[in-house]
Amino acid sequence: MEKSDNFFDKVYDVVRLIPFGRVTSYGAIGAYLGAEKSARMVGWAMNKAHNLEDVPAHRVVNKKGLLTGKHHFDGTNLMQQLLENEGIVVVDNQIQNLEKVFWHPLEDELS
Repeated sequence: MEKSDNFFDKVYDVVRLIPFGRVTSYGAIGAYLGAEKSARMVGWAMNKAHNLEDVPAHRVVNKKGLLTGKHHFDGTNLMQQLLENEGIVVVDNQIQNLEKVFWHPLEDELS
C-alpha cells in the first residue's frame, strides 16, 4: 500500500485491495483505518474517486448492502452493472447474500 497521511488516499488504498467479486462498506473501511465513526468521511472520499480508474468504487456499499453511491456513477445503473459483471447479485439496489460477498478488511488477509 502507498503510504500517505491523507485520509482520502488511505481510503483509496484500502478500496484497491477489495477482491474482484466482493464488496465492503464505508464503515468497515473506516474501522480498518482506525476511525470507526468515519463512514460518512469514507463516503466523501468515494464521491471524489470518480476520475481514479484504479479505485473500484463500485465495490463499496452501505452496511446493509445498499448501492447508496450509485448516483455518483455515469449511467443509470452503472454501479449495479459493474457489480453484476463480477457475479454479484443486486435486486432493488441491494446486494443479495451480502454475508457471502462481504470483504472484511480487518478480518480478511490483505495482500
